[in-house]
Amino acid sequence: MLSVGTLIWISLRPLIRLVICGGCGFAITKADIFPPIAARGAGQIMLNIALPCLMFSKIVPAFTSENIGALGPLVLVAVLYEAIGIAIAWIIKQVYWTPHRFRYGILVAGGWGNYGDIPTSVLMSITGAAPFNGSSDQTLSVAYVSAFILVFMVTLFPCGGHSWVAKDYVGPEVEDEEVKEVLRRKHRKWASAILHPLAKFSPGLSLSRTPSCEEGASNVNEKIQEPCTTTLEAPTVCGARSKKHVSFFEDATTVVTEPIKSAVSSPGPSRLTSPAPTVVANFESAEGGQPTSAADTHSITRYRRRNIVYAKLVAVLRTLCTPASIAIIIAFPIAVVPQLKALFVDVPGTHIPPAPDGQPPLAFIIDTATFIGAASVPLGLICLGSALARLKIPKNQWRTLPIGAIAWLAIGKLIVMPVLGVLICQGLVSAGVIREEDKVLRFVCIFFSCLPTATTQVFLTQVYSGTGSAEHLSAFLIPQYIIMFLSITALTAYTLQMLF
Repeated sequence: MLSVGTLIWISLRPLIRLVICGGCGFAITKADIFPPIAARGAGQIMLNIALPCLMFSKIVPAFTSENIGALGPLVLVAVLYEAIGIAIAWIIKQVYWTPHRFRYGILVAGGWGNYGDIPTSVLMSITGAAPFNGSSDQTLSVAYVSAFILVFMVTLFPCGGHSWVAKDYVGPEVEDEEVKEVLRRKHRKWASAILHPLAKFSPGLSLSRTPSCEEGASNVNEKIQEPCTTTLEAPTVCGARSKKHVSFFEDATTVVTEPIKSAVSSPGPSRLTSPAPTVVANFESAEGGQPTSAADTHSITRYRRRNIVYAKLVAVLRTLCTPASIAIIIAFPIAVVPQLKALFVDVPGTHIPPAPDGQPPLAFIIDTATFIGAASVPLGLICLGSALARLKIPKNQWRTLPIGAIAWLAIGKLIVMPVLGVLICQGLVSAGVIREEDKVLRFVCIFFSCLPTATTQVFLTQVYSGTGSAEHLSAFLIPQYIIMFLSITALTAYTLQMLF
């Protein structure tokens, strides 16, 4: 049994390292010696070189045919956390007002946490020392992190999570007061629905409605619904804005926007509704006029659907062809096939002719990947500090901010979610889904329940906003990263006490 002081120090030590490293990025950004173009380059190096090397160097030695079954619980827990986070954000959105340009972004903020540099840094520090088993548990913990990163990338991009951020910027602007009025109208409807059965038993209870309020709220509702009509009537404008390609798929990295020549090669929908108008126009020009028969209409429909399916398939393949995804996908088969694994590391019971130095013939690849991968966490933390330094909170405008939504999203992600995470993981242990003796797996699964919103959303918002700003998101992020230090310390100490 570890003492309270030991538990607190073990929990706090990795956060001190995180603060120092992230603070360096924050300081050089504020000193104007780490410009955005440099941060973008550092992020691309981390994403496309250092992170794939780190994942490969940890997955190959850590996973075996005996423990590969842990991949299932890891994916299950990752999906559950995202679903619960989205549900919490949706409930907050129903109770507290959120800006019109953040009406879908709050769902992304609730569902997708910082699955990159923060958990990797903290887990490597904690599992690399007592009470864990040193380097072997450290390697295994990073290998487990790769499953969460893979789920993060697949759900945010091929599954369309990023398109929610794009939807925030479709249609005309709606004033905050108008959004608040719609929410008040919704609350009145809820109150009416709850109190209506009571009115039958209480003759004195009146539920009469005010026509003026109803008319005003309906006008506001029509204005908010207007983006859907605008999107359908102006496909060319939306198509022009969709030529932005987000080139990162993991948290605390950066983004590069490039013009894309065709909608088919787009990585996913931004403000693009459908390529149908272009397809129809091309089809009609090829036919020499408007389609006049049912056969022509059916052919256009089939042609349209085929192109939409093709565009989505290309988007999925583009996501899975990023360096980090490729490294993870290649590493798993190598790790579980003894003959392949023995080419890189020593495998008991499997003989492969060694290199002249007595090491496995491809051991130099693991050595190189380990050497390069060591730069992943420091680079990621520096980029995280730089991203936080560039966030701008509107000064002297706190009264205009959605304080209720900001506070409850921070509470939901960093206080409620950890409690649910402990309950979920303990329930999976009791059900036999997670092995009780695999303490590294249990610790990793619980730890991922206590992470703030991914800074990846900052870059997505900057791309889709068209102005490069993310003013609404800034106010939601900063409180979370402040509370994070207390909640992670408390959760880590509690989990270590529970496990050991």
